Amino acid sequence: MLKALKKIFSKGEAEQPANSIPATPPSAPAKQSGQRDAKPKQASEPRPAKDAKPRADKPRRERPAKPVDTWKLEDFVVEPQEGKTRFHDFKLAPELMHAIHDLGFPYCTPIQAQVLGHTLKGKDAIGRAQTGTGKTAAFLVSTITQLLQTQVPKERYMGEPRALIIAPTRELVVQIAKDAEALTKYTGLNVMQFVGGMDFDKQLKQLESRYCDILVATPGRLLDFNQRGEVHLDMVEVMVLDEADRMLDMGFIPQVRQIIRQTPMKGDRQTLLFSATFTEDVMNLARQWTVNPAIVEIEPENVASDTVEQHVYAVSSQDKYKLLYNLVTQNDWQRVMVFANRRDEVRRIEEKLIRDGVSAAQMSGDVPQHKRIKTLEGFREGKIRVMVATDVAGRGIHVDGISHVINFTLPEVPDDYVHRIGRTGRAGASGTSISFAGEDDAFALPPIEELLGRKINCEMPPEELLKPVPRKH
Repeated sequence: MLKALKKIFSKGEAEQPANSIPATPPSAPAKQSGQRDAKPKQASEPRPAKDAKPRADKPRRERPAKPVDTWKLEDFVVEPQEGKTRFHDFKLAPELMHAIHDLGFPYCTPIQAQVLGHTLKGKDAIGRAQTGTGKTAAFLVSTITQLLQTQVPKERYMGEPRALIIAPTRELVVQIAKDAEALTKYTGLNVMQFVGGMDFDKQLKQLESRYCDILVATPGRLLDFNQRGEVHLDMVEVMVLDEADRMLDMGFIPQVRQIIRQTPMKGDRQTLLFSATFTEDVMNLARQWTVNPAIVEIEPENVASDTVEQHVYAVSSQDKYKLLYNLVTQNDWQRVMVFANRRDEVRRIEEKLIRDGVSAAQMSGDVPQHKRIKTLEGFREGKIRVMVATDVAGRGIHVDGISHVINFTLPEVPDDYVHRIGRTGRAGASGTSISFAGEDDAFALPPIEELLGRKINCEMPPEELLKPVPRKH
């Protein structure tokens, strides 16, 4: 898990120089104009959600003591460097710093440095950054700090989370929850994840066994729990909306509105919203749900990573599969992601690869969640050679060692191209993306080049890559 989590702390240069190393965590920040009350919340009778079942059978329990941590900040020595911000430069609790030390990343990425500079003071924030910039760690470090600094209510129900993180896809929820578990390792905080497509009763048992401090969920499954009266959101101190643009595209905003109505009013909770793009619709949502937010925009020097070599092959639609098969088999590639625009395309590509002796699996909305998790683990472990995915399913996949990304069809939205090729060339490693431009999707190439700010050479594939696929008997 440690290797898988390192991506969230990839090195980056911040704009502020390093300062001094604090020895102890600070007290809760003072309330500023237009911000939520930073004072410890008093225990009160929680208001039930509309149409919720009575909770008389839900016992109140004392919060268990957090584990003893003898680690000291002095064990984590990091020299100041000009132009970089250390995690030491923020007033973070030793328990959290211990977890950051275990992950081995002392310096913040630019979005981490800028976001934490605002959110640790209690401000709402809106962040824009591409995938792989470390935004997940930015909002997790801030959220964990808020929960550690604020006194736990003396009385609370088991199903009342103190922090809520909403993400659009099951894979992204699973990834965020894993990152949160690593960062809360020494804090005594409990992390839970609720996603559709998995056993409801199994997820419900989590609520019956321990308190929920940080809840990561997809909108639909969270509403299932909320409307059944199993989860109540009246004690949410921090609310995070990740990939707001994707939630808009997937039609989740009506569900998100229902969820937000169950939480304390803006100003009584801290709200953090992250999006790869700042469209007018995203900014309208941000204005509705935040109070005087800090706006953080991270523009990479290049929209696409310099570590990714990009190619485009001009190929007819009927030759695309031959080209894909020969690229993978002739080059003996072992970990490849293939993207297509539609679920039926993804399914057909997977079926053809398996038929022709290449270990492959699909990742799309048609695949049950338990199978998706098993498939992702098989891909990480090298048991699956080719992962074929749609943009929605592939957005939350973070696997080290993906050597090649192949765009079987070019995406209709240029930003999706950047997200796709970002699956390779991560954490400083080199990677290659190859796009197939056929007669049906070549029109998508100019907008992608405009976004990238440069041309991508379009070439004809070598004859040996268009050889007929040998049939298995």
